[in-house]
Amino acid sequence: MNTQTSTILILIVYIIIMLGIGFYTVKKTKSVNDFVLGGRNVGSWLTAFAYGTSYFSAVVFIGYAGQFGWNFGISSTWIGIGNAIIGSMLPWIILGKRTRLMSNHLGAKTMPEFFEKRFNSPSLKLVSAVIVFVFLIPYTASVYNGLSRLFSMAFNLGENGYAYIIIAMAILSAVYVILGGYSATAINDFIQGIVMLIGISAVVYCTVKNAGGFSTALDNLRQIEGVKNLDTVFGPDPWNLFGVVILTSLGTWGLPQMVQKFYAIKDENAIAKGTIISTLFAFVVAGGSYFMGGFIRLYCTVSGEAGKSNINVINGKPEFDAMVPALLESALPDILIGLVVMLVLSASLSTLSSLVLTSSSTLTIDLIKPRTKNMTDKKEVFILRVLIAVFLIVSVIIALNKNSSITTLMSYSWGALSGAFLGPFLYGLFSKKITSAACWTSFVLGIGITLVHMILFGFGFSAFDGLKQSIVGLNLPMNILSPINAGAFSMILSLIVVPVVSIFTQKPDEKVVDDAFSCIK
Repeated sequence: MNTQTSTILILIVYIIIMLGIGFYTVKKTKSVNDFVLGGRNVGSWLTAFAYGTSYFSAVVFIGYAGQFGWNFGISSTWIGIGNAIIGSMLPWIILGKRTRLMSNHLGAKTMPEFFEKRFNSPSLKLVSAVIVFVFLIPYTASVYNGLSRLFSMAFNLGENGYAYIIIAMAILSAVYVILGGYSATAINDFIQGIVMLIGISAVVYCTVKNAGGFSTALDNLRQIEGVKNLDTVFGPDPWNLFGVVILTSLGTWGLPQMVQKFYAIKDENAIAKGTIISTLFAFVVAGGSYFMGGFIRLYCTVSGEAGKSNINVINGKPEFDAMVPALLESALPDILIGLVVMLVLSASLSTLSSLVLTSSSTLTIDLIKPRTKNMTDKKEVFILRVLIAVFLIVSVIIALNKNSSITTLMSYSWGALSGAFLGPFLYGLFSKKITSAACWTSFVLGIGITLVHMILFGFGFSAFDGLKQSIVGLNLPMNILSPINAGAFSMILSLIVVPVVSIFTQKPDEKVVDDAFSCIK
């Protein structure tokens, strides 16, 4: 049996299991609360794996590991460490308990609904719901992009194959999420998480072994011409490395698809246990992905060097999204290719299911239901399922355009969402002094910075060439002109402006605030 045949058989079994879970959970999904939050009764293991698998997808394994392994060498491992500590452990410790208690007390099923009830502002809910729907789409497209590239490598697919894979994955994720909602997603995430742990471990082992062992691999990185410090602790570009750590780690604190995992967890004991599980999961998956990426230059080149995969240069930059597939093709024995396909498929489907569920629930609960009279639970669940399909269709259309890199799409999505929501959500959980005006300020700055960057540097409108060149000519010490650093900057700015603006704006209604915090002992 050849590699492609065995991989196809593994995929068939995997798909049957995913769909089977969807059909199994459909009978347990009777209300909106069941569909969106699993009845707020999900245990520590399922929640921790749901958090981790929603966090790490093909975006990390294919896009970020390739680009930042190439740029930073072995120091890119710090990104994975930051993801584990700042992006996984600390949110569970700091946000987990309060998010569960306050969201349950307020009856909030989504982040926009939390903003409405915490700050007594229907307008905050409306605008934040639109932000969620619009800016989750590019992130979803980036996941499709990474997934389809790996499938193209594994099965030698042509241009049409790229489109077929995207459509097939959209249909698969849509079926089991539409059937079982959050319960189906959580159970599937647990299975997918186990596949990810095994797959990452195997890939890291093969990558280092085929590079001659760890010491030899570091020596070979040191000898690469044109780039210094690829083998050092902080690498050739510590400032930009720090920007990536902030974007990919701090960003989880303000992302609705991540935070809403705490809405659904069973109890406080589950939070304590889930903290440990989620952190260890992130160390293995994220740490392993970026550690693997640190050796990418030993397998890829842009100069046609013998013994390495030659990577195309597009618009003056290497095709980063093609690097990890090239590494896998060189470093892995054929028998493991099927496992890696399963790894990336698992990571991507879990993230996709979380994104589509978050987006559809936000639209239904926060935009459609308030404007529809006498909407029953049954009708609301039906609309949720329809909107899942709509969201996937839109994201597939965007993903079919391969001009945007994986990292760019994700950076704009995370920068906008967490840049807008991080400060209002975090301070809203802990401080009675935060005002709705401060929330509006964070929304405007987070979305404004993202849109301005997209217009000047993302879309490349010729009308702004003069301004763009003037900004580039400033020779800023840190490359804040990259979408990654722009996103990191907007997140940090959100944490600064929310408490400052709250000092100078009208104080919140004490009755509303006291009610929100009455659940906190």
